[in-house]
Amino acid sequence: MKKTHWENRIREWSQKRIEIFLEYYYEEDLSPEIRKSGYLGYPGATEEEIVATEARLNVTFPPSYREFLKASNGLRSISEYGLEFCGTEDIVWYAPDHQDWVDELMETWSESPLTDEEYFVYGDEQYDVISRPEYLQTALEISSEDMGMIFLLNPQIVAIDGEWEAWFCSFSTASFGAQRYRSFGEMMEKILNDPEILG
Repeated sequence: MKKTHWENRIREWSQKRIEIFLEYYYEEDLSPEIRKSGYLGYPGATEEEIVATEARLNVTFPPSYREFLKASNGLRSISEYGLEFCGTEDIVWYAPDHQDWVDELMETWSESPLTDEEYFVYGDEQYDVISRPEYLQTALEISSEDMGMIFLLNPQIVAIDGEWEAWFCSFSTASFGAQRYRSFGEMMEKILNDPEILG
């Protein structure tokens, strides 16, 4: 999706998310910014901000994620609590702050890794109980963590068009699940088409 398409889709999604939220909560529970704007997006990142973040992380972001950042430099949480997408300054690698958890997952699943035939299945048929936890060592954290949910980008799986695999993760002390998508753009289309996915 190009920048203008992202802006339109985020605005549409914001309206749906707010409608769903107000079915269960009060308008006063919305963050002040959202009450005022009715929009979960931020002003887009500049090319200079994106390039500086890529240099800090020593990566080149996948195309769909770059276009998203140009349209909205992160996404607000709908209330005081909840998940939000990172702006350029807050994008970090996942493992350094979660190494004990990553090590535990890798040890737990080391004897039953997924084959390529099992792994490279997307959509409703994919095996999402565990998704090669060793990839968490190099995963990029692109959202905050809330209620065991987080969004990651996986630079170990890169398509010919430069897109990285994207993960929508949910985990507990007993399990780790990741709904995987071929790209950030594909993942966000799913989320934008289903505003209830984040609760």
